[in-house]
Amino acid sequence: MIKLTKRQAEILEIVKENGPITGQQIAERLSLTRAALRPDLAILTMSGNLDARPRVGYYFNHNYQTKLQAEKFLHQKVTDYKAHPIVVDISTSVYDAIVQLFLEDVGTLYAVDEKGHLAGVISRKDLLRTAIGNKDLQELPVSVIMTRMPNIITINPEESLLDAAKKMINNHIDSLPVIKEVDEEKHTYLIVGRITKTTITRAYLEIMEQKSV
Repeated sequence: MIKLTKRQAEILEIVKENGPITGQQIAERLSLTRAALRPDLAILTMSGNLDARPRVGYYFNHNYQTKLQAEKFLHQKVTDYKAHPIVVDISTSVYDAIVQLFLEDVGTLYAVDEKGHLAGVISRKDLLRTAIGNKDLQELPVSVIMTRMPNIITINPEESLLDAAKKMINNHIDSLPVIKEVDEEKHTYLIVGRITKTTITRAYLEIMEQKSV
């Protein structure tokens, strides 16, 4: 993505509002000669901002702008879009975890130990599987059914939304705990947020709706 000059930005706006439009018509609107305008038009065409057709004129390239917005989205940092994590203690009963899941309207709970470190992940599927045919949900702690460290797929706040999307798709999961490292060798982390497929979809729509030249 190139940094546009003031004149180039003006040209894009003219073409966006009036295209197709000839180079001579653009020059007249800017009170310039066709020769003075030629380098800017060449740069905008080669960079993909504009399309040109012989004997027709210049078009605004909407596909290029959409691509730029998509790239902008993909490189946004997780820290800017993470949501508050829904956390329970590892001694919490499966029954209480189910209640918490529905009260918070989320698909995943994160279990922490007595020091507040991430100890496990409990998904909606885990709770449903455990609840079927089990009469002792109030006596069964989530520590028995949760996925434990180091088998939890996590993400760092400075990683990108693209990184988050890849991790979720490749591992067939719906959310990721956003973590701050305490001790990498011992797989000890603090949980500082969560990122979900819904979060990423919402971020994409938000950025695309803001697109402008």
